[in-house]
Amino acid sequence: MPEIWQKLSAEETAMRLEVDTVKGLTDHEARNRLERLGPNTLERGPDVAMWQMFLNQFKDFMVLVLLAATAISGFLGEWSDAVTISIIVLLNAVLGVVHEYRAERSMEALRELASPEARVIRNGMERKIPAAELVPGDIVLLEAGDRVPADIRLTQTVDLAAVEAVLTGESTPVRKHTRPLEQAAGPADAANMVFMGTALTRGRGQGIVVATGMATEMGQIAGMIQEAEQESTPLQKRLAQLGRGLVFFCLAVCAMVVVVGVLRGEAVYQMFLTGVSLAVAAIPEGLPAIVTVALAIGVQRMIRKHAIIRRLPAVETLGCATFICSDKTGTLTQNEMTVRRVYLSGRELEVSGEGYDPKGKFTGDAAPGGPDFDKLMKLAALCNNATLYRDSISIGGLFRKNSPARESAWKIAGDPTEGALLVLAAKAGFWRERLEKKARRLAEIPFDSERKRMTVIYQEAGKIEALVKGAPDVVLKLCTHYLRNGRPVPLDARSRAAVLEANSAMADGALRVLGLAYRELPGKFDAERVEAGDVERDLVFVGLAGMIDPPRPSAISAVHTCRRAGIRVAMITGDHQLTAQAVAREMGIAGRDSRVITGEQLEQMSDEELAAVAENVHVYARVSPRHKLRIVRALKRQGHVVAMTGDGVNDAPAIKEADIGIAMGITGTDVTREASAMVLADDNFTSIVAAVEEGRGIYDNIRKFIRYLLSCNVGEVLVMFLAVLGGMPLPLLPIQILWMNLVTDGLPAMALGVDPIDRDIMRRPPRDPEESIFSNGLAWRIISSGAVIAVLTLAVFALSYSGGHDVDLARTMAFNTLVFLQLFYVFSCRSEYFTIWELGFQSNPHLLLAVLISAGLQMGVNYIPFLQPIFHTVPLSLHQWMMVIGVALLPTIAGTIQGQLGSRLRERVTYLKV
Repeated sequence: MPEIWQKLSAEETAMRLEVDTVKGLTDHEARNRLERLGPNTLERGPDVAMWQMFLNQFKDFMVLVLLAATAISGFLGEWSDAVTISIIVLLNAVLGVVHEYRAERSMEALRELASPEARVIRNGMERKIPAAELVPGDIVLLEAGDRVPADIRLTQTVDLAAVEAVLTGESTPVRKHTRPLEQAAGPADAANMVFMGTALTRGRGQGIVVATGMATEMGQIAGMIQEAEQESTPLQKRLAQLGRGLVFFCLAVCAMVVVVGVLRGEAVYQMFLTGVSLAVAAIPEGLPAIVTVALAIGVQRMIRKHAIIRRLPAVETLGCATFICSDKTGTLTQNEMTVRRVYLSGRELEVSGEGYDPKGKFTGDAAPGGPDFDKLMKLAALCNNATLYRDSISIGGLFRKNSPARESAWKIAGDPTEGALLVLAAKAGFWRERLEKKARRLAEIPFDSERKRMTVIYQEAGKIEALVKGAPDVVLKLCTHYLRNGRPVPLDARSRAAVLEANSAMADGALRVLGLAYRELPGKFDAERVEAGDVERDLVFVGLAGMIDPPRPSAISAVHTCRRAGIRVAMITGDHQLTAQAVAREMGIAGRDSRVITGEQLEQMSDEELAAVAENVHVYARVSPRHKLRIVRALKRQGHVVAMTGDGVNDAPAIKEADIGIAMGITGTDVTREASAMVLADDNFTSIVAAVEEGRGIYDNIRKFIRYLLSCNVGEVLVMFLAVLGGMPLPLLPIQILWMNLVTDGLPAMALGVDPIDRDIMRRPPRDPEESIFSNGLAWRIISSGAVIAVLTLAVFALSYSGGHDVDLARTMAFNTLVFLQLFYVFSCRSEYFTIWELGFQSNPHLLLAVLISAGLQMGVNYIPFLQPIFHTVPLSLHQWMMVIGVALLPTIAGTIQGQLGSRLRERVTYLKV
């Protein structure tokens, strides 16, 4: 019960759960507890079993009608028809199950990849694990923006607050502490605990997991937060409406065929079965399932490119994106900060070394060393929450002698900016682990994107100091003195100008700059009541540290791709204006004279003024997360489809407001991820562009399905309708119609779902999100292609029948012509821009295999003796096959010639450049 843990001290809690609060659980013990207690997950509704999926395939009205027709066939003694129709219905049901199963498995994989993670201490080292693997006794590290992964008794807090509205209904953040409670309290009053599903809004903390899964407070009310059913995308809804319209249209046409046939003297039973079969073949009942599979396959391909889609509508919206607003650090850059230059006491030092290896030299105006230099290095090491380690050992890794074969890279656990400062200090011989043997941290005021600074308070040898780091201009405003030769000297206008000049020079060289300062606090300082306003004032400025985070080469290429695709890119950063400009120029986002808007300028602009200039601004510097929301709204007012990235909890409103909210998977908080439609597993801008490309490709593939399925269905309906109107015998029998629907709409249509993306797809302008699915002439292609298919099929039937041959041969000729027309036509549906020869048959081997299998099945009903009477087919001669194949190839050949001419014309067109 949670009440027990509330009344225990942190030490007693650790003893009860048998855990070392410094080293955490061992991997072995954690595994044992996980096996014994189960995963840290809430129970969900039961998964749909395969047999249930199978039965669901028979709930469709048309399938039920077909089964009724099968029963009638059996009753009338037409057992061969009854059995064959039953087999075809079963095969169609199997295909439906395959569609549904693939979509469900894809969604399940997506849920697993998007599941939250937790930072824990195990075996004495910090690591990230899936939240589902948490067990009671785990030591969990918490910070602002995290979604609490389990019920946790807090053991350390630094200005920690949580919003617990999901449990209590109260939206005001609750301040947390570690003191035991005198009496048990509910979640609303349990200030020494945080609960699964609640969100941390500020500060940092650490605690011990006391309950997981269904044993948590959230688990007891799991019914309130059961996962909602997968929402349909706008496209799926539009296609569902289209499907309903087509159903009524096809039923009307099929009814006309039946009525006219009966009036002409055809048998009522025969015409009834023909009408039902034609309706089953004509109605694209598989379209929604195939679209779902296409979306699911696309989502899986995006996952392989490190873009995790959390909401399916984002897949469609990605193809419409016209503006991508991206963070700089880690997204456009490599997120491997290295300090290159420091400034202190009017002098500058260059710092050598690469990456996080703590080896390097200081060179410059004067030799390193002295009280000012030492104070700067000490500040860099202590005002820091990152950890520098190698081979799972932090400081010990420095002193162990490794052979070249065992040499391993230094790594950072924590923020890369803080890691760069740790490495800087380590290069000068200042290690936080050593310093903290003498200095004790009393309190911390965490970094906040609005305040743009962080403060820690240490006590050493009876002296208490506040150590501050942050944006240089922000820190400098809080300073009244600067350090010179180890002594605070009043900071006059000249000295202040010199610091700002040094800051500008570093920023102009694409360096990200941090200012470092300190203040000695009174001896009676109360660490339990730390207020930023009382501590962060009258500071002594020590120096600047300029670090570089080089652009990702792949991101530079991706920016160029965006320009060709008609997508504008804006870089949004909290860095100095000159730094932002330098990086933007290097990446090709902005030119030398491009406009830059700063956060200060944004504050002075009205929403109307911002909207008027937003689409022409590609760099925003010194902005806070709340400014992102205004930028998104300004761009949307101009009609743009906006993608916005973010990682901090304060980014969540802008991400939610954007058409495509994108959260960082590595540095992002759980709150931001939950507000997002897409998560970047690698925090890389290139993954955004790859996802946009996939989004466009998925939409193209869906248009391919629609073109193929509806064209073929139109052709089938017209064949029967025109034949009946023309007084001809039925060119196809019901069993042939059903079989044709199986072999042409099954495997080939599925294979289009894995069709490669057109190579020029990122040279086209973004799609209008309001455009019809039948835009750009698709409706005309469907109608015209269906008409051509119908006319050619009827021509073959008429020629065969009028030549004095029996009707079975004519039907066999028409049956095969119509099947092969559709099987060849599927290749023409692969692209609206390229011909078969330009695409190549090997670019989609799945489609080639599907067509070969379908063709083989079709040949089987022609030549396997026991199938011939069932499908009413007769063997064809070579001359007849030449006629069938020749006619079936005509539309494809004509389309290829027309496409080649159009392709040559397109080569002369200059693609859109932004």
